[in-house]
Amino acid sequence: MSQPTLPVAVSSEWLHEHRDQVVLVDSRWYMDGRSGRDAHRAGHIPGAVFADVDTDLAAPASAEGGRHPLPSPSDFARSLGALGIGDTATVVVYDDAGGSVAARMVWMLRALGTPAAFLDGGVQTWTGPWEEGEVTVAPEHRTALPWPADRIVDTEELRAELSDTDRLLLDARVYGRFTGAEPAPVDARAGHVPGARSAEWPTNLGPDGLLAAPETLRERFAALGADSARTVTAYCGSGVTACHDLLALEHAGYTRARLYPGSWSRWSGDTSLPLETGDPQA
Repeated sequence: MSQPTLPVAVSSEWLHEHRDQVVLVDSRWYMDGRSGRDAHRAGHIPGAVFADVDTDLAAPASAEGGRHPLPSPSDFARSLGALGIGDTATVVVYDDAGGSVAARMVWMLRALGTPAAFLDGGVQTWTGPWEEGEVTVAPEHRTALPWPADRIVDTEELRAELSDTDRLLLDARVYGRFTGAEPAPVDARAGHVPGARSAEWPTNLGPDGLLAAPETLRERFAALGADSARTVTAYCGSGVTACHDLLALEHAGYTRARLYPGSWSRWSGDTSLPLETGDPQA
């Protein structure tokens, strides 16, 4: 598949200028149980449709798939069509969390060859008008496409790669969850996949809350071993914020990085799988 020409993130100014040329998606989601859909109804950028991380962007949670498995190609195509995202659409997705949630849909679309970007800095950067209520759009035809095999890794494949030092595994969760020092009641066990390096997603952002410059990200990922790695794979709690690392990697010039969709929710739930705590690189 050809690589999308849209950068991984666009500014509020860019969105103002190109608003009529994109499908705009609100993907706000909250781990604390607040409703992203309610937030959308309460106020959103005009015309933005709402995509639910739990239903539109994931299959039902399971022990084998984790909290947010990738949806089947047919289910994802159906959800996209209902949101007005056809085969030729260009998509901009926003959240209110630094792009950490919006990155999930953006990565999914870009992996399938669809031009997609997140709103840099989130909805907080939007200075235009605001609207309330539901957004109804005409459905579009969306062709179901398979997930590219070279962009995803399942649990068995990841386990088989643990002893391969040529493969870099990045953990996008905040550092305390990586080391196991920070309680994570949604996970069965604390810690990280053995051999993983901490690449917490917030460090992809600069002090201004915007995505850091490519050269800054390149230096960061190179220090973690990306330059010499045969493959780079990212995971997080459930395959959402890991996509922020994947987009930051792309922004830095690293292509074809992979997602472990099951992430820690899948790995930690299987007591036969090994784990580490602390930070061996510290």
